[in-house]
Amino acid sequence: MRILLQRVKRASVCIDEKKYSQIEQGLLLLVGITQEDTKELCDKIAKKIVELRIFEDEQQKMNLSLLDIQGEILSVSQFTLYADYKKGRRPGFEKAAKPEISKPLYEYFNEQLRKYIPNVQEGVFGSDMQVELINDGPVSIMIDSEEL
Repeated sequence: MRILLQRVKRASVCIDEKKYSQIEQGLLLLVGITQEDTKELCDKIAKKIVELRIFEDEQQKMNLSLLDIQGEILSVSQFTLYADYKKGRRPGFEKAAKPEISKPLYEYFNEQLRKYIPNVQEGVFGSDMQVELINDGPVSIMIDSEEL
């Protein structure tokens, strides 16, 4: 699993020029899934994300978690996080899981996030989406299951 986590003041997903989902302060997660991913891995990463201390306290130090600030999550599926660009000029996506594997795992991952965070919004799996965000900081962190 690869997740590009972005701390945001707000974020939204539009589909066909209509706002589909939005959040206020919290995290935008761009979620990529590969063939080796499991439900157990989703459990571990969901817990890690909500407990990461990446929000500022009153001394402007990153000491608070999403749980501490009662923030929100916008989760968007993003198979392109597994782009292989080493050969040629067109990236390949062979490492990304096929939809029959990735969609159920993406949905499961979002369910696990909801165990911790009441407001977890989503994009629409496989749709052409426009994602808007106001990055807070900016703070962007790549979480890769191979490094856990």
